[in-house]
Formats: sequence, C-alpha cells, structure tokens
Amino acid sequence: MIALIIGILVSLVVTMAGTPLLINVVHRLHYGQYIRQDGPRSHQVKRGTPTMGGLVINLAILLGWLASALYRYLSRGESFSLSAMLVLFAMLSMGALGFIDDFAKVRKKQNTGLSVKGKFAGQFILATIYAILALQLPTKTGFSSAQAGISFVEKPIINFEFAGRTLAIILFVLWVNLLMTAWSNAVNLTDGLDGLASGSCMIAFTGYSIIAFWESYHLKGAGHFGHAYAVSDPLDLTIIASCAAVACFAFLWYNTNPASIFMGDTGSLALGGLFAALSIATHTELLAVILGGLFVVETLSDVIQVGSFKLTHKRVFKMAPIHHHFELMGWQESKVVVRFWMIDLLFVLLALMLFYLDWVIRSGLPF
Repeated sequence: MIALIIGILVSLVVTMAGTPLLINVVHRLHYGQYIRQDGPRSHQVKRGTPTMGGLVINLAILLGWLASALYRYLSRGESFSLSAMLVLFAMLSMGALGFIDDFAKVRKKQNTGLSVKGKFAGQFILATIYAILALQLPTKTGFSSAQAGISFVEKPIINFEFAGRTLAIILFVLWVNLLMTAWSNAVNLTDGLDGLASGSCMIAFTGYSIIAFWESYHLKGAGHFGHAYAVSDPLDLTIIASCAAVACFAFLWYNTNPASIFMGDTGSLALGGLFAALSIATHTELLAVILGGLFVVETLSDVIQVGSFKLTHKRVFKMAPIHHHFELMGWQESKVVVRFWMIDLLFVLLALMLFYLDWVIRSGLPF
C-alpha cells in the first residue's frame, strides 16, 4: 500500500508542478494549437493555446511507477516488473508518435500533422513491436497474453493456440494491432473539448486500478478466498493505472474550460495505448469495451457519420465526433463535458459490476 501511495503522490506532484512549467516553455516556443476551420465557431478563440501537455502526463505516470518500484526494490528487494515496463512501453511509444504528430502541426501551422497513412503505419509498427515483446518477455505466472487470446475476464473466449503456434503468433500480433490502433484513436477522437479526454481517462483508469488491485489481492498462489487470477504483476498494473488516473486528475486543473493547455496527440495516443496495454495485461480485452464505453461511442459516431455521408451524402449528426453534435445543438461546452463524464462513470460502474459478478460466479459463491 505504501508503494501505491508513493506512486500516486509522485504523479500528482509532477503533474501539478510540471504542467505550468511546460505551459511557459510552449508559450516561448509559440507551439500553440491550431483549430479546424469547419468546427464550432466558439472553438476559434482556443487558437494558440499551448499543446503537447501529454508530455507531463506521460512523465508523471513513468516517474510515479518508477518511484514506487524503487521503494520496493530498496525496502524489500523486489525486482523491477517486466510486465509493467511493457505496458509503459506501449504508453511512451504511442506518446512519441503523438508528439511527432503534434510537432508537425505546429511546424506546418495547421490542424493536420502526420498523414492518416503515416499515423496508421506508426501505430502498426509500434503495436507489432509491443506484441513481439509480449511474446518474448517471461512472466511470473507463465500465463502469457498470447495464451489468453481474446478474453472477457481472464478466461479466453477464443484461444489463439487452437491452430498451432505460428498461426497463434500471427493472430496475436493482429489482435494487438487492432487494440492499440482502436483505443489510441478512440481517445484521440474524444480529445475535442476542454477536459473531456483527461476527465474521461481519469475515470476509466480509476476503473482499471480497481480491477488490477482486485486481481493482485486474488492472485493465483496467494491463498486468498475465492477465484484466483493468473495475471503477471497486477500490483504494478494497479500502480500504473492509479498514476494515470491521478495524472489526468491533476492535469484537469489546467485543462478545464477555458483550457490553459491541451494534452494533444502526445497525451491522447499515449493514454489510448496505455488503456489497450492494460486490457491485454489484465486479460480483460472485451470488458474494456464497456469500461471505455464513452470512447467507443465517440468512435462509432465518427464511423457512422463518415459511412452515412459516403453512402447517402447525408449526415446523421450535425458534426462528429458526437460531442460536437451536442455543442451545435446549443449545449454549453462545460455541460457537454460534465454529462459525458457522467456517462463514462456509468460505463465504468457497469464494467466493475460485471467484473465482480464474473469473480462471484467462478468462485462458486451464492448471489
């Protein structure tokens, strides 16, 4: 518990102290956000707002976990977790891709950075590296992500090893690519209003910290009552998820309307990659669809809008993603953000109830 508190405090302090420093640096470099011209007119006043705030979020999560891991190493001699390093690799590598995209935007002085093909190519390369590392790194439980396959909660619904090792590896790499690309882009699409993505990620990562903590308490071989999970280093996953939630919470101080800084793709792609990696590491890939339900809704609204316009030349929404639709209906930006947070919270609560129900059923306990 002390290790968890250390990680949370370090992440909080780094974000609260580091964000204003970054704002000053970005101001001096004139790295301000460029706003899409076809968006709501009220957004044009945000032009020039400092961006790349995700740098502080990523650093806070990394230093939070590192301080916690260092404390456990010095006090108990525990080795650094390879599973945690792998999850952090997913976050930092996607964050680096987002930084390149943000830097391209400010250099070109427009709202488009990397091309769509360029961004997808980067995500494919990074997700493939992550998948290969996941297959190579040893785990404490001997229960790898590839063995898990596609899981709702731990127990694989589809096991990738049903058709041999080679095909299992290929399917796992493709599955990881789908998850990494989908979640990083989903969080990126949600990052369209002041505080929307940071607040939603705060709620979602709080949900994952609860799930990972429950798995660590009921870890296979720990001797606790009820169903035991075969998950590698769930305590480290708890700390990382908690640090992410706290970093997003602290970032909200500067990111609420009117925002003093945006997280940019540096933050949204990193947080999406982290969300995907946590779903893989905790073997809850399908449960993540509910836990990150708001991100799914935002993505579906964009897919529906584009598909409808291509097929019928008509738009379903006034503008996509869907948060802009409600803005154009006359809702104030802050009202949209708070109500979407409430929806996100309901999704997380539903996911946690299903997670606990699954544990009760597999433990053979009465309802």
